[in-house]
Amino acid sequence: MKRVILMFLAMFGLVSCTSSQNTYTQMSMNDAMDLMENESDYVILDVRTLEEYNEKHILGAMNIPNESIGTEEIDALPDKEQLIFVYCRSGNRSRQASEKLVELGYTNIIEMGGIGDWSGEFE
Repeated sequence: MKRVILMFLAMFGLVSCTSSQNTYTQMSMNDAMDLMENESDYVILDVRTLEEYNEKHILGAMNIPNESIGTEEIDALPDKEQLIFVYCRSGNRSRQASEKLVELGYTNIIEMGGIGDWSGEFE
């Protein structure tokens, strides 16, 4: 499954961002939504504050604020190989969070920018 995703990303020339020797993938919200249509076992991670999350968030997204992601294991994300789509308000915190997740050993991170570009359902 992971090979299929990496091949898809390589085919479309999407940008990989490095943090040390590990990487996460950066893609547009539309490309991320297309990828979600073909995947079933993934997490959508909202890294905004709890207040922002409670106002409006992507349907099914879980909230772990960027500021709370550090050097300790994240109990809510036990599978470090699971596909995780990360977003925030504008894309800055999602990039920061993606870098931190990679440093924690997560291997399948897609950073997809800000919630303003989402055209799907909200809660």
